Amino acid sequence: MTENPVHFGTDGWRAIIADTFTFENVRACAQAVAAHFSETYGLEKPVVVGYDTRFLSDQFAREVARVLAGNGFQVQLATRPAPTPALSWRIIEVGAAGGVVVTSSHNPYHWNGIKVKPHYGGSASPEIVANIERRVPDILAAADGVRQAPANSPAITSFDPVPGYLGTLRRQVDVERIKAAGLRIALDPMYGAGAGLLTELISGGATTVTEIHAERNPAFPGIRAPEPIESNLGEFMALMASGDFDAGIANDGDADRVGFVDEHGGYIDQLRTFALLVNYMLGNRGLRGPIVKSVTTSNMATLLARHYGVPSFETPVGFKHIGPLMMQEDALIGGEESGGYGFRGHLPERDGILAGLFLLDYVAATAKKPSQLLEEMFAITGPHFYERLDFDLEPGTNAAVKARLDAAAPTEIAGRSIVSSDRTDGWRFFIPEGWLLLRLSGTEPLLRIYTEVTDESLVKPVLEAGKVIAGVAR
Repeated sequence: MTENPVHFGTDGWRAIIADTFTFENVRACAQAVAAHFSETYGLEKPVVVGYDTRFLSDQFAREVARVLAGNGFQVQLATRPAPTPALSWRIIEVGAAGGVVVTSSHNPYHWNGIKVKPHYGGSASPEIVANIERRVPDILAAADGVRQAPANSPAITSFDPVPGYLGTLRRQVDVERIKAAGLRIALDPMYGAGAGLLTELISGGATTVTEIHAERNPAFPGIRAPEPIESNLGEFMALMASGDFDAGIANDGDADRVGFVDEHGGYIDQLRTFALLVNYMLGNRGLRGPIVKSVTTSNMATLLARHYGVPSFETPVGFKHIGPLMMQEDALIGGEESGGYGFRGHLPERDGILAGLFLLDYVAATAKKPSQLLEEMFAITGPHFYERLDFDLEPGTNAAVKARLDAAAPTEIAGRSIVSSDRTDGWRFFIPEGWLLLRLSGTEPLLRIYTEVTDESLVKPVLEAGKVIAGVAR
């Protein structure tokens, strides 16, 4: 049997360009998607195809569109790079059977990938991706396994994914309030698909906008990867540290994640950002509804839910778990540690552009700086301190690391007794001041070690203890 090169992780299939992410394998994956969509929805509804700013993303997307058309679908192919949530919105807007986005999100430049979106516009469930993935080997093994229409097939039509998307964002947020607030905003789309969109939305009033890294550059120069975390935002944080700005917003490569930088150039980590969004929704806007979070996300969200009298739920990592639960519980907001947040009334999916707008609206509505909003929130939750370490693994060593972690049975961490543990997603250990989590990435050969504690002095000792447990201490 042909070995399967297509493996879906936390959100999509991702692989190195010209190694596993090849045109042949992309076509086979597209054929598997076509088979799944046709069996699930028939051929009456269209399928949407989009892409990001990565190397060859537009050409891979054209090949995906040709395969879908070759299987009898009417295909709507984006005319330009766009955020993944813009393509998700298009699925809802036109009542599509689903969509395919060629993107590797926040991975380094030499990676690309495919995200599959079902009819509801969110991340594909584990059952859906398993159904797609299992078909690929037989498709590759068959001489005529892939059916592909000509590039000029009338079944493939073009559309601009941006206008409809910006329109729905304007209905979600009081954009005019942000424009009139006289804020000084800095933006960093990290050379990605969100470039220019926030600027288009909030420019033209008293608020001024400065945007860097807005050009398309698939090499993502100057950053390890287009992920809006502190280690990748040095230039942007230095710009913010000038004191010339009130707030800074960064987005990842496909703009479904957000990073928040305060008026002093300080990075507000992803857990605190999610808690701020929860406080904005429940406290500032007075909305009510359940909160959904992944295991790697802040306990502050749980404390805020309790403070405002709403339920909270916890899931494994990934919006393929968060999104369905948001729909089931009619949740107000869902979030994960990666900086991805989804909102009721929009999509059961991450949207970094909308999250950025909500953060800016929080600043505009309260006339408070980000650091002041954080202190206001801490008055409810108390301060919490978070950090994550990433360790690149040699290919093929994941199983050995997993076996080591499965066998681990620590009784204390950083001198604190372990009070409980769980395996919801990874290996999580609780101490009185917080938690430690060790987790193998679902999208790349990587071990992540996380902690959130209420005592800042414990952050590094807890992480060091995690390194010892995982056997990666040096």
